[in-house]
Formats: sequence, structure tokens, C-alpha cells
Amino acid sequence: MPTIRIEPVEDRASGRFAIEIYLPADAEKPLVTTAPRYKSAAAAEQDTIAILSAAANNPAPEEPPNRR
Repeated sequence: MPTIRIEPVEDRASGRFAIEIYLPADAEKPLVTTAPRYKSAAAAEQDTIAILSAAANNPAPEEPPNRR
């Protein structure tokens, strides 16, 4: 089963934090990198968890039978 790694990364120019998401967890390069918009590493991590949780708790609507 694949796992992910989520790392906050500070942007030295702005002092804000971005999130890098690695899949699989031991990948050398991130699959996703956000813009550096967070004031702290903790805020970046908490927002990422909230986004993932919201998406997981709101599944996509079922497709009509003629589109399956």
C-alpha cells in the first residue's frame, strides 16, 4: 500500500511555508508543491490535513448508469 510524506518547506524569500507531498513516501522529488502561503510549518500541515480530510469525507457523486 503506498504511503505519502508531507513536509512543510520554508521559502526564504518570503518567510512563508509551502507544503511538499511525496508519493511514495521515499520519493526523491515531490509529487505536489504548494505556493508558500502559510505563516508557519504547523499551519501548513494542519491545512493540508484539513483539505485531505474534507476531500475524503465528501466522495464524488455517483455517475449515472449510462456513463459507467
